[in-house]
Amino acid sequence: MSWGTELWDQFDNLEKHTQWGIDFVEKYTKFVKERSEIELNYARQIRNLSKKYQPKKKDEDENKYTWCRAFHSTLNELNDYAGQHEVVAENMTSQIIADLTRYAQEVKTERKTHFHDGRKAQQQIEASWKQLESCKRKFERDCKEADRAQQYFEKMDADINVTKADVEKARQQAQMRHQMASDSKNEYSSYLQKFNQEQNEHYYTIIPNIFQNIQAMEEKRIERMGESLKTFAEVDRQILPIIGKCLDGMTQAAESIEPKNDSSMVIESYKSGFEPPGDVEFEDYGQAMKRTVSETSLNNSRSDNKSERSGKGKSKTLWPFIKKNKGSNPEDFSHLPPEQRRKKLQAKIDDINKDIQKEMDQRDALTKMKEVYIKNPQMGDPNSVDPRLGEIANNIEKLQAEAQKFEGWLAEVEGRMPVKSDPPRRTSVLYETQNSTPPTTNNNNCAQDRESPDGSYTEEQSSEVQSKVQPETAESGDEFDDPDEEMLPTIGTCKALYPFEGHNEGTLAVTEGELLYVIEEDKGDGWTRVRRNEEEEGYVPTSYVEVFLDSNAKDS
Repeated sequence: MSWGTELWDQFDNLEKHTQWGIDFVEKYTKFVKERSEIELNYARQIRNLSKKYQPKKKDEDENKYTWCRAFHSTLNELNDYAGQHEVVAENMTSQIIADLTRYAQEVKTERKTHFHDGRKAQQQIEASWKQLESCKRKFERDCKEADRAQQYFEKMDADINVTKADVEKARQQAQMRHQMASDSKNEYSSYLQKFNQEQNEHYYTIIPNIFQNIQAMEEKRIERMGESLKTFAEVDRQILPIIGKCLDGMTQAAESIEPKNDSSMVIESYKSGFEPPGDVEFEDYGQAMKRTVSETSLNNSRSDNKSERSGKGKSKTLWPFIKKNKGSNPEDFSHLPPEQRRKKLQAKIDDINKDIQKEMDQRDALTKMKEVYIKNPQMGDPNSVDPRLGEIANNIEKLQAEAQKFEGWLAEVEGRMPVKSDPPRRTSVLYETQNSTPPTTNNNNCAQDRESPDGSYTEEQSSEVQSKVQPETAESGDEFDDPDEEMLPTIGTCKALYPFEGHNEGTLAVTEGELLYVIEEDKGDGWTRVRRNEEEEGYVPTSYVEVFLDSNAKDS
């Protein structure tokens, strides 16, 4: 079917139809552009979401758990997933939007040319038609004039009163008009033949060719629309394999989670290194306690409440130790339980050794370079590397000193950590008071309920090893050295579960299994004040002793 033969008289409708087709191309281009913007915004939001939930530097310890690593892997895959949507937007822009925008301009130019030729041909045929009409009217006018001249001649010839000269003049006028009519007829006939030829050429050659070109242009436009729609789908199809890989990566990350391994990591992370306390064994220390404690000490154990409150008030000023620094942790990791402290120190030593190895590698490389310069002076000055070698030597010396410091702390921790053996056995204590009150144990203060075995307070926390800040010796010394100070009453007894050296002023060194008197409970800072005899008293870690409070002390 050809537009040239079937639609020869639909010039205006074809003009409207082709314009609508171009408008549709521009409309579709706008649609793809908006889809591209949606893809970009979606990719941006996905990237921001992935970035928001990426682990921070402070959360690096999360990577040791498989479920955390799986989530981080999912975030990374999601980031790649977002990148594929950016690829979709980019390909739509380059393969569809830019192509259709350029093609729409080309179609507009081509359409304008075709319809300009059509209008020009239409104007030519209309001009020929007007010329034919003009020849026709002239022929008609000349025929009428010839008829009137003939009628006038015949009238003059029949009139006997008219002179012969007038009759001759009328005859000549009639002949002239007939000649003019004959010439107009010939001209009209000739132009009519020419017009018919032009009209035939216009409707059967010129217009069909123009309309055929317009039809080809329209079919090409429709074909390009089909290609663009196919590209629209292919752009999405091209990223499906990579999207599938991203989803497979998320699935593999989920399948890599190992619950048992993660639960084991909890042990590695929080294991304190302490052995749990053993069974309690009854041992009668009543007689030994009577021999050790003087009568004055026993009498003081039953002092009135006012004296007890006064003693407790003074104890707060006696505490010479450092509280936990919330801003930063000690360099020797003394705030950690032994096992965790050992791991941290070992990791620090490994990092320092790596730095030392790097410096030594640089030193070896510079030494070789210097040897090359010595053998080949033209390559460089051997003395130019000396400053750098000196700097590296200083760095190595500092790092080695740092490593030695941490190794000393590590050796101390490994020497203090309890070795697994037969479980220690506890011994209960019978304390014979003046009122013959049997001893009662306060379960809330037993070692297994204390914080030492799980690592909250340890011997290292007492600032015994490498204490960073010196205690307030002046104030504490005055309290202990005052001979007139009223001795605090005893409120119970305790047994040492672990040895404690008590290097710091205000502490009391104890041996494992030693029995002591409690004169002040733990105030929540992890320390209990005890007394050995009238001359020796001080603080010990609460987690290192098992406390047995008197019933009167508990009631108060």
